[in-house]
Amino acid sequence: MFTDEAPDPVSLCSLWRRSQQAEQESRGCQTRVVHSAEAEVQTRWATISCTQTDPQYQAKEQLLQQSQDQLEPPGLKDFLQRVEDTVIRELVRNAKSHAFDEFQVNWEDQNQIVSCLHCLQHASAQERGLHVTSVSWSCTGSVIACAYGRIDDGDWSTERSCVCTWNLDRRTLNPKQADLVIDVPTAVTALCCHPNQPALIAGGLYSGEVVVWDTSRTQDPVLVQTGMSADSHREPVYQVAWVPLQKKGEFGVLSACSGGRVLLWTVDSDRGSFVLHAGYALVRQQVPHSNNTSFKARGSSTVGVTSLALSPWDPDTFLVGSEGGLLLRCSFSSQTPAAAPSEGHNVTLRAPAVFLFRPCSGPVHSIHCSPFHRNLFVSAGTDGLAHVHSLLQANPLLSLRVSDSYVFQVQWSPTRPLVFAAATGQGEVQIFDLGNRSLRPAATIEQGGAGQAATCLAFNSHNPHLLALGNTNGTVCIWRLSHDLTEQSPRESSQLEQIANQVAE
Repeated sequence: MFTDEAPDPVSLCSLWRRSQQAEQESRGCQTRVVHSAEAEVQTRWATISCTQTDPQYQAKEQLLQQSQDQLEPPGLKDFLQRVEDTVIRELVRNAKSHAFDEFQVNWEDQNQIVSCLHCLQHASAQERGLHVTSVSWSCTGSVIACAYGRIDDGDWSTERSCVCTWNLDRRTLNPKQADLVIDVPTAVTALCCHPNQPALIAGGLYSGEVVVWDTSRTQDPVLVQTGMSADSHREPVYQVAWVPLQKKGEFGVLSACSGGRVLLWTVDSDRGSFVLHAGYALVRQQVPHSNNTSFKARGSSTVGVTSLALSPWDPDTFLVGSEGGLLLRCSFSSQTPAAAPSEGHNVTLRAPAVFLFRPCSGPVHSIHCSPFHRNLFVSAGTDGLAHVHSLLQANPLLSLRVSDSYVFQVQWSPTRPLVFAAATGQGEVQIFDLGNRSLRPAATIEQGGAGQAATCLAFNSHNPHLLALGNTNGTVCIWRLSHDLTEQSPRESSQLEQIANQVAE
């Protein structure tokens, strides 16, 4: 009934799939082939053409002759021929003359004699009414350091002050903001930059201390300090100076105070402190006498030192000015014991005075030795005069009226042998040229207002056109000097020699 059957397979195609494929279409898009071609252009030939005129001497001579005939007035040719011999003879005489041998033509523009470049201020010092007591240029000539204190306060003062520095070569120089401000617990009375190391500054304080600051140490700039030791001064230090020692390249600090002591300090690098190397005491009864002076020793009181200067020619010589008007030449090598108590000093005090110049009528505020002649120096003080002295004569060679008020500082020019400047209590700075016959100031700088005094000044040895001036209003002005005040003339050294050789009256 039932049998195995193997029927053929039957396949049914999907109508849905076929309908979907029918709806899909495949299309494409392609740009036509871009045909490119290269083409070159090159010239096949080149031509050079030039023109040149042939000289026509005859034509030029004829044209020149015609123009001369037309331009020359009647009689000019005859006149030139007539005076030709005379003119040639005079030209030959002028060529042999020496009348203008020393004349130098200044081809530069004639600018002002002096002009103010910067007016440096420290706001805190001005608010407290502090005065600029001292200014000093660094050994590079780019940094000016100034000390603040008071010049009119005779009583003991514990008012704080400061030392400020400005780098004039900085692009970001801010005249109203110092580059470095060093706070000091008391007034700074003296300042002097190191002659070889631009970061070191020596200072004297109103308390009698001597300090050396290192401006490269911003956190603690105090390098060494005498402190209130037995060797230190007990009166205000009015002058400090760097002194070369016997060992080459080393310097000591020389300090002078109103108590009549001049002390030479060396720096002990191992202990980081000052060591008293030598001490000198100026006692009135040991002052040398002179027949040309009216000074008489009275008692045994000390001579209060107000100014000091080192000779750049003789390392053994230094000059001292006193409160009583004494002007003394002293020697570092003096072995005469001083007639004064040692007061606890670790060294024996010596009497350095070897020569007495004619005393002044008041305190000697400033002394400066000439950098161009070994025997000349200039001094100034409360008498308002600037005295030009010779080391070989007691009386001054010249006495020039500078001001009706005090003269606080006087200094020779580093480039002009006959020029020096003086800062006055009237706020003016007088610049004198001894080569002028009238001996009147060659230039006057008026920088202070009413009641202001010019307390200090300093020439820049590296840039002689710059002069720094300190004022009682707390400002330090940098002035630019003209070429007339900075360039040396050929006969200037011989004129200075004539002044030094003359006999004082």
